Amino acid sequence: MAEVLVLKPSSMGDVVHTLPAVRRLKRAWPEARIRWVVNTEWAPLLRGNPDLAEIIEFPRARFRGLGWTVPFCRWAHSLRQSRPELALDFQGLFRSGLMARASGARRILCLSNAELLNRVMATEVVPMRRDEHAVDRYLRLVAALGVAEGGPVEFPLPEGDPVEGLPARFVLLHPFSRGQGKSLGAEQAAAFCRAMAPIPVVLAGRAETALPELPGNAFNLLNRTSIAQLIWLIRRSAFVVSVDSGPMHIAAALTPRLLALHTWSDPRLVGPYDPKAWIWKGGEITHRPEITSDLAGREQLLHDGDVREIAHFTVARLNE
Repeated sequence: MAEVLVLKPSSMGDVVHTLPAVRRLKRAWPEARIRWVVNTEWAPLLRGNPDLAEIIEFPRARFRGLGWTVPFCRWAHSLRQSRPELALDFQGLFRSGLMARASGARRILCLSNAELLNRVMATEVVPMRRDEHAVDRYLRLVAALGVAEGGPVEFPLPEGDPVEGLPARFVLLHPFSRGQGKSLGAEQAAAFCRAMAPIPVVLAGRAETALPELPGNAFNLLNRTSIAQLIWLIRRSAFVVSVDSGPMHIAAALTPRLLALHTWSDPRLVGPYDPKAWIWKGGEITHRPEITSDLAGREQLLHDGDVREIAHFTVARLNE
């Protein structure tokens, strides 16, 4: 296949989870020209990706409201210009199915968990298991093309943009998520910083709530960093503590020096893919391969005592 169209516009974590599948496809088909349709806000995740011939930004904000269909179809029709022979619908939502059809690709693949209309519009539906990690599901899609399974799982993320004025060694804390019931409380984020003193703690990500006064070892970069800067911070951090969110998946792709905090989500399906990364779930800290069905189903919010234990655990990892 000379021209391949990858459809995975969002979200941040899902884009990261798709990187290994595209990398494996490019390794198998080095002459293929791969173009990736991605939401404009997540395009920095693909910056400089050596596997891609082009990044096609999808301006999703322009297609909101009741009248989205006409301008969307006009935009999607432009995908025909690259004349893709193959479209890989990793998203599995109606919008991505329309993109695949509008591209004119003669071969369209989607997974069996895609929406019904996507499965109707696809030329091939690839079976998947609902009990496997998202990364493995997406790898199944390229395996259906005859790409050999096995080998390294690689996440070609950019180096990122530097942030000035930080200490040489720090712990990165990503305390907040848009997902209901996933975030630390504002006071808990401050308590983590106090428990880590004098070790520097950098707070990053998005915040919709004001924080209490932070101790002197805290560097508050909430709402002040781009995705590229976040990637740089993760690469430079001595250890990362993050709630279940897109930035956690970036960290999991870059380093095993991570503790991912899962309150109600199942880390076996959406947790750090690296089996050496750490996971907090149901009051226990372990690795993904060791998580039992009983533990995965345990829904438990983070209490103040848990935050102190997480800080102590982080200090112990730094001292190893």
